[in-house]
Amino acid sequence: MPLINLRVSLAEIDAASDLLKELSSSLSEQTGKSEAYVMTLLETSVPMMFGGTSEPCAYIEIKSIGSLNPPEMSANFCKLIEARTGIPSNRIYVEFADVQGSLWGWNGRTFG
Repeated sequence: MPLINLRVSLAEIDAASDLLKELSSSLSEQTGKSEAYVMTLLETSVPMMFGGTSEPCAYIEIKSIGSLNPPEMSANFCKLIEARTGIPSNRIYVEFADVQGSLWGWNGRTFG
């Protein structure tokens, strides 16, 4: 049930499928949840502006039923995205959501 959604202003990402896999394994490791339940999304060419400029930037959404450590995860994912895309960490926002199990559906049911 952990989800990471990465939106970037870049037109394309080199080895996007490798990045998705890296995000998936990292989210699994950082939440302590099985990667079998992790979903990763990547959206490129998103019209974005950050700090009044259209220089490359990113927005990351991380959702999970518990198991979030925002300070540590923000540092880890900003570092990862900067290394893989060249987008500086100071042009990346990360939003965290701790979702109730009863509000997260999968396989025709909810987790709560």
